[in-house]
Amino acid sequence: MPIKVMGVSAGRKDSNSEILLKEALIACEEAGAEVHMINLRDFDVLDCTGCTACTIGMSQGKNVGCTLQKKDDKDKIMEMLLSQDAVIYSVPTYDLMPSANYLRFAQRSLSYETAFLEKIGAIEHKDRVAGLISVGGSTRAWQSMALEGMAATMFTTDFKVVDMMLATQVPAPAQVLLNDNLIARAKKMGENIIKAVKTPAPDRKWLGEEDMGWCPNCHSNALVLGEKQWDGLHYPIECQVCGAGGDLEKTPEGKWKFVIQSDGLLKDRTTVEGRGLHLDEIGHTQGGFFADPHNREIVAKKIIRYKSKTFKGLEDE
Repeated sequence: MPIKVMGVSAGRKDSNSEILLKEALIACEEAGAEVHMINLRDFDVLDCTGCTACTIGMSQGKNVGCTLQKKDDKDKIMEMLLSQDAVIYSVPTYDLMPSANYLRFAQRSLSYETAFLEKIGAIEHKDRVAGLISVGGSTRAWQSMALEGMAATMFTTDFKVVDMMLATQVPAPAQVLLNDNLIARAKKMGENIIKAVKTPAPDRKWLGEEDMGWCPNCHSNALVLGEKQWDGLHYPIECQVCGAGGDLEKTPEGKWKFVIQSDGLLKDRTTVEGRGLHLDEIGHTQGGFFADPHNREIVAKKIIRYKSKTFKGLEDE
């Protein structure tokens, strides 16, 4: 069977995001892959309502799906996407972060959380890889959360990110065609995707720039001060994306580096096991609310203050 690769764009038709994505997909196709591509702008995807029905169900051992499943195109896209060996996302950033249409799509994926569904025996495990392309008009300073925002949405559907690229300073439509280096880099991503798929899953490694990012685990550039977690675990410094824990250390050359401590990957979000522990956290925090009817009685009394309170809106002016 041929390798199955899917491209997902969130940008304008025939512009920078699509061009780079197609260059990567052409490399996959030339390597013999069966390639599909969609643009999220062609589909109707509703906002997550925050009802938490999916996680409540999974924390109780049930796969209830999403309450919006039959109301838009999300499930149709996911059916194809989750059957792939690899996916390449190409997303514009207009202000530091991935575009809103991409985030809307990604934030609806919690009901498909493969680690949770595997933990309750609802699905079987499938290894997948991903490549991420972020495109913007300025330098990295104005795209500082773009790849990190995309990478943070990959674990839910268990796509191992093996390559990422940031296409900077291409603000005009199709301007990327004036930059041969970016086109070549997109082609390289396609080649890396095929290489990763052909590598046995346990041996798959990061194939992007070796020194990319602060985190040696997921290669993100986002670190935060650690805080005590729900079960008491604490790291001085955490990777904001994958959750790796450790501290900053100075190298002999006088440069700072993030060093992951011995138990720092205990809750690594890029692994099924690490994310599975998050289901325990959800069960713990939600269980404290739903298990005791007295909690709901208290909320029912106190919420009256807020339900009855209104303020002027646009229509009142």
